[in-house]
Amino acid sequence: MKHEEGFFKGIRDHQIYFQNWLPEGDVKAVLLIVHGLAEHSGRYMNLVHHFLPLGYAVYAIDHLGHGRSEGTRVFVERFTDYTDMVVAFREIIRDRQKDKPVFLVGHSLGGLIGALYLIEHQGELAGAVLSGPLVKVPDNILAITIILGKALSVLAPRLGLIAPPEAAGVSRNPAVVEAYETDPLVYRGKTTARLGSEILKAMQRIGAEAPRITLPLLILQGSADRLVSPSGAQILHDRIASPDKQIILYEDLYHEVYNEPEHNQVLLDVETWIDAHLRLAHPA
Repeated sequence: MKHEEGFFKGIRDHQIYFQNWLPEGDVKAVLLIVHGLAEHSGRYMNLVHHFLPLGYAVYAIDHLGHGRSEGTRVFVERFTDYTDMVVAFREIIRDRQKDKPVFLVGHSLGGLIGALYLIEHQGELAGAVLSGPLVKVPDNILAITIILGKALSVLAPRLGLIAPPEAAGVSRNPAVVEAYETDPLVYRGKTTARLGSEILKAMQRIGAEAPRITLPLLILQGSADRLVSPSGAQILHDRIASPDKQIILYEDLYHEVYNEPEHNQVLLDVETWIDAHLRLAHPA
């Protein structure tokens, strides 16, 4: 396994961290990981270890204001800053892996970022896998919080407003929860008012424009997810116009399906789906 890392100049000259893992032999396809809120690209090693021996290269960035990337923590001027960074990173992948099929793998907030990326740039991909996508307002967010957030997004955009994700909700594996809680690159402060407001705007856009998505799409969702509304995955699945779409609901699994005790089965499901779509794209 070959691991590379570095930075590229992102929005407003911020340095954006990226890393990639390359298999020993030829690369047959690329996975582009788009991580979730307050975390970072290094938390997807189960995916890396599963797909690398199969000949896949794995590329990932830390979003603006996340992980090793520069920027105010969990703050963004506008939501498209995230998708713009994915566009820029896709160009880097194109230069390094010419003509290789690319599958976007987005989780949680990364599922929302990924869905918006698909609306404008799905032609750059062979398919996408979204897990626990943050596409619906959680049921525990009060209407007054939404109204207050919109006001503070203008008046005090960097003010911490929304409590951090509940660590115990990421996985039923205690070791995963402990690693999450002690990881110095996981931000445990409140989400800023501006980001909260921009997330809501992005959700509204997905609600209106999801039918523009026609790319092959696999959606994964834990039924016992406490960090995002599980119904959001089904809503997204139903609204996209792709003739090739599938949703898998995992009974009793929490938010991070790749880090649950059953992650081997989840990864096998993703492998089966991606391999099938590689064969469709490149029949023997």
